[in-house]
Amino acid sequence: MNKTVNKKGIRDRLPSLILMLLLLAAWQTAAVIIDKNNILPAPTAIIRKIWELKETLFLKHLPETLLTVLSGWGLAIVIGVLLAVLMHFSLILEAMLHPVLLVTQTIPVMCISPLFVIWLGYTMGARLIAVVLSTFFAITLNTYQGLQSVDQRKKEWLLTCGAGRFSVFWHLEVPTALPAFMTALKMTIPWAVVDAAVAEWLGATQGLGYFSKRMITKMDGAGVFAPLVLLCILALLGMWILNVIDRKCITWRSEN
Repeated sequence: MNKTVNKKGIRDRLPSLILMLLLLAAWQTAAVIIDKNNILPAPTAIIRKIWELKETLFLKHLPETLLTVLSGWGLAIVIGVLLAVLMHFSLILEAMLHPVLLVTQTIPVMCISPLFVIWLGYTMGARLIAVVLSTFFAITLNTYQGLQSVDQRKKEWLLTCGAGRFSVFWHLEVPTALPAFMTALKMTIPWAVVDAAVAEWLGATQGLGYFSKRMITKMDGAGVFAPLVLLCILALLGMWILNVIDRKCITWRSEN
């Protein structure tokens, strides 16, 4: 059974893999024809640059970016879940908070990130705010909608049988909301990586975003792309981990 599933998974991924290889081949060919590394570095040149700068990238800048991503995203999860639960339990809070949350999503984080640097300097706090602002809303909204999507007949039946409100919340509403919550996590992990890099670009002394900006001043095209490749890998790795957790733990999704 597992072998059949694995073969099916490979077949499903084969078209995207072929397309990716074709795009990389076209990129490599175009880079060789143009022959200007500062304008369009070849994929092979970027890989060589990553290897040349491995100690700087992996030991200095990647850990800084990873810390920013995990701290900001983790804080966004805490805030998002807390707001979703408050809105779920109180119609008054839902009416008060929902418009405010919508307004926060109209604010371009990239444009106001320099303000965080002015207020807080080149600190982790400035970058955390940028990551939180870009990710917490989707977590809040998806989790809230998941909590609201509970089967009302099951809820009423549990209450009729004498279950307490907290018991209903923990044993019925939380499991119902988990798939939506996991979807929000998978949506926001790439945003967290991108906005952490943008925040580092605009105001930091370390991190992959900062390093890419520094390479621009040196007109090093491969050096600009090298940290960007690591950022892509970081986002894809995060999504893969979340997909594994989703398949392993949220087993009731296929049962509903």
